[in-house]
Amino acid sequence: MNYLEPNNKWARQRGTTLIELSVVIAVILLLVGVLFIGVTAWRDGANRSACLVNMASIQKAVRGYQNLHLLNVGDAVTAANLTGDGYFGAVPTCPIGNTAYNVTGTVPALGAQYATCVSAAPGPHTLTAAQTANW
Repeated sequence: MNYLEPNNKWARQRGTTLIELSVVIAVILLLVGVLFIGVTAWRDGANRSACLVNMASIQKAVRGYQNLHLLNVGDAVTAANLTGDGYFGAVPTCPIGNTAYNVTGTVPALGAQYATCVSAAPGPHTLTAAQTANW
């Protein structure tokens, strides 16, 4: 019977080398690092959006209080008025720093904000004129 013997010089061992394993681990770590950066940016954007929604809710509560009590621009409205009349259980806070909003304490003119965000990280959140036009 005629058979071929494998040439030991060209035979390759099965398995992975330490270099291949290191490259795979490095690629996985790189992908995880990119994922964490993306999650952080997503969370910051979601917090900014939640802050703007909170300010809009406060503004709507002030307008509702103004209409219910027949107040004029410049009349006093405190956060205690809003929580006491059931507009809020507690006045919302900015989700980024868990800080309270600055409030004017008076009924604002049309297009003006009653509450502004004072969060230091990553900066105060402001609404554009187009977002406050009907306030």
